[in-house]
Amino acid sequence: MNSANGAAVVVGVDGSESALRAVRLAAVEAERRHRPLRIVHGFIWPLLHVPVDAPAAGPPGAGLRQQAEQLVAAATDEAEATVPGLRISGEIIDGEAAAVLLGESPTAAMIVLGDRGLGGFSALVVGSVAVQVASYADCPVLVARGTDRPDGPVVVGVDGSETSRLAAEFAIEEASVRGAELVAVHAYRHPASSGPGDMQPLVFDESELRSEEERVVAESLAGLTERSPQVPVRRETVRGRATTVLAEASRSAQLLVVGRQGRGELTGLLLGSVSQSVLHHADCPVAVIRAPR
Repeated sequence: MNSANGAAVVVGVDGSESALRAVRLAAVEAERRHRPLRIVHGFIWPLLHVPVDAPAAGPPGAGLRQQAEQLVAAATDEAEATVPGLRISGEIIDGEAAAVLLGESPTAAMIVLGDRGLGGFSALVVGSVAVQVASYADCPVLVARGTDRPDGPVVVGVDGSETSRLAAEFAIEEASVRGAELVAVHAYRHPASSGPGDMQPLVFDESELRSEEERVVAESLAGLTERSPQVPVRRETVRGRATTVLAEASRSAQLLVVGRQGRGELTGLLLGSVSQSVLHHADCPVAVIRAPR
């Protein structure tokens, strides 16, 4: 996470209900972390050379820029109603949605997005905006989706990679500020599996493999539990595909945290089918963490 003093939680808005849910989530996250909230709307119309001001004979507020101002104002009202007294700013920035948000990411504590939207944010989970922002942002990206469960655990997918370690660091911090349990989940498959059903090899020591996979979880959490002893931690090593295992774990979680790239089952998390599966099927908000450049 960007640790610069005053770094804001940034939320992208487009006037959709999904974006308003993201605003509520971002406001709560900003309050938890004692950060200001910055509401941003990517205003693409000037790039398309479309008139953006109200026509001379048109009704008040009819212009595209006036409408953008109204949706930022509505998002501000939503945030203030969610967390009264929160420091909030809003801005309309000329540009395409993903480019605007990526421009915010170097100085942001976090970027929050809805899972579906309008205009520049449409088809967020499956479209280019989600892939670009989650793949290239210089800060954590939180996608508001699934079910809100304030009493659920924070779940993190770990695989022994450095990015997985950073995801675990973020997750334990989230668990601490939320007063939640941390569940570290590691999915593994038989090394000789090659097809449907995960066929086992003829000679195979299940207990030895499981012990090795449990060491991966321990290494991913090494030192973190000592630094945050107040956070209860549960470790789960599950045989199966990472996407399936994490989606299942999300059904009881308040937050699912994943690294942007990893080894094994988490490799290419936001670049192909694994990422789309996690974001489509997770039943809670998903935080995506990247390694520093």
